[in-house]
Amino acid sequence: MFTGIVEELGEVVAVEEHGDSRRFRLRGPLVTADAGHGDSIAVNGVCLTVVDHGDGEFTADVMAETLHRTGLGALRPGARVNLERPMALGGRLGGHLVQGHVDGTGVVTHRERGDLWEVVRIALPQALARYVVEKGSITVDGVSLTVVEAAADSFTVSLIPATLELTTLGRRQPGETVNLEVDVLAKYVERLLTHGAPGSAGPWQAFAAAATPPTDGGTTP
Repeated sequence: MFTGIVEELGEVVAVEEHGDSRRFRLRGPLVTADAGHGDSIAVNGVCLTVVDHGDGEFTADVMAETLHRTGLGALRPGARVNLERPMALGGRLGGHLVQGHVDGTGVVTHRERGDLWEVVRIALPQALARYVVEKGSITVDGVSLTVVEAAADSFTVSLIPATLELTTLGRRQPGETVNLEVDVLAKYVERLLTHGAPGSAGPWQAFAAAATPPTDGGTTP
């Protein structure tokens, strides 16, 4: 589990093709300082497993599903990436609960520059738009952000100077792809309300049934 607070701006060192998967070698002295084989590190919001590490670098394998669902497939040597280690149990939750399981990608469509900050608009698929709410949380390329405005097919976020300087979001231009992870709590709530327990009416259906007047002339107890 992550928090969406980027620890380090890393760099892609090498990319190896292995059929429909790839092996990435990435530089990140801070996040590899206490890394071990099998540990997790979020790369642009994607939870990857450390295969090997040393000299401030680590390697990770990325399978076809991850390449298809995220923007990692477009990474080339020299690309900068956001890196974060998992949150330690008992640590501060500076952002919000982030799984590192990207739901899909969005596209930067507009940047509005202010004195010290920028407002960025990002287009996203309709399937994800229903989970995005004004003043709610969303993860963009591994960065925990607060939604400023939520539209039917896009949303805006405000980027403070630290975010602009210390993450890839300071460099993303209109037309570029970003990884998106919506708030997992919203997805669980939707699942419970629409499905409920197997073989029984879900909470929403039960509430609707209780609120519906009887049709046989009887009275509601």
